[in-house]
Amino acid sequence: MAGVHFTFDNFKQLLDLSIGLVQRLDENRAESFTLLYCDFSKVKQTDINSSLEQILRNSDSISNSKSDYFFILPYTDKYGAAIVKNMFSEFFAKDLNSCVVSYPIDGEKSEALIEELKNLAGAKYKNDLTCLNSFNPY
Repeated sequence: MAGVHFTFDNFKQLLDLSIGLVQRLDENRAESFTLLYCDFSKVKQTDINSSLEQILRNSDSISNSKSDYFFILPYTDKYGAAIVKNMFSEFFAKDLNSCVVSYPIDGEKSEALIEELKNLAGAKYKNDLTCLNSFNPY
């Protein structure tokens, strides 16, 4: 297993694509996907690569800006995303700063999901996730 890695420049388009697929294919749209943010700044790159291969599903999407990793987990609610985060924590044998937002509960547009994720990371970890500023008009 392994997720599909996209460049960070394409992150917003990837979110828009995920939203579009849900709107087209999933009528009830109840937590159709969850966006998981993890701070891997205290983890070696080789360990990150190994963890991505072992933990993620082929349907999961990955995008990162340096050590800020963003995962789009289709058909996964916040509880499922917490399980993925815990798998990373166990793999690295350390707790990770992380936040989750779900579509459509936390926002129905990519900009709203990004803003909510930034607000959560700022409140919990004093991390502004400035890498996301270019995607958000707010």
